[in-house]
Amino acid sequence: MKTFSITDIGRERELNQDYVFTSEKRIGNLSNVFIVADGMGGHNAGDFASRFTVDTIVEEIGLSFEQSPVKILSAAIKTANRKLRAKAASDIKLSGMGTTLVAATIIGRYLQVANIGDSRLYIINNDGIRQITHDHSLVEEMVRMGGIDPETARHHLDKNIITRAIGATENVDVDFFQEELKSGDMILMCSDGLTNMVSDKEIFTIIQRPNDIAGKAENLIKAANNNGGKDNIAVILIEPLGGI
Repeated sequence: MKTFSITDIGRERELNQDYVFTSEKRIGNLSNVFIVADGMGGHNAGDFASRFTVDTIVEEIGLSFEQSPVKILSAAIKTANRKLRAKAASDIKLSGMGTTLVAATIIGRYLQVANIGDSRLYIINNDGIRQITHDHSLVEEMVRMGGIDPETARHHLDKNIITRAIGATENVDVDFFQEELKSGDMILMCSDGLTNMVSDKEIFTIIQRPNDIAGKAENLIKAANNNGGKDNIAVILIEPLGGI
């Protein structure tokens, strides 16, 4: 397995509220753990939310006696949500903070994914690019209902309004996905700072270029910044079985 992770502040933000975590080594009963979180909130609250949430989830995974990855991730995320809300309630400067989250673990040939918000996970191979997660956002709801097309959604004025986030409500609703991986698959996990600036077609083209995994990730960051860099950018690339 090869992995590479990177975050970038972008061209317009004063603070990087994106946070990534990768571990190819076992944590608790999970063989590996990969997480992208995109924090929100005034001042440093978004930065705190993303980092605190990821750190709490990693800690809870390490303490879990469960064997099922869904049960492990679900319990860890729910605990992080409860603790983040308690922090927000205890400090007015942190009030209203929250974070998106996409987390993944690979067990043999199977990828297990947990998602809240509009950070994404894709599987990319020579056949194309496929988004596995579903965005929890206002514009994505509009797309699913047939009100607008995906390209219009990328430029919609309300594209940053998300409908689910860790810290937003007392009970967090998590989507889970399982995919069987094939030789040549590459996994991309990212914040919307990438996908709002770089289309799926552009992402696929960049991944197809003959660079090593670090070069591919760095070129995704460059493309987002060259297209405006209006938000923080987070990227994790994983070659689980020998990538493109």
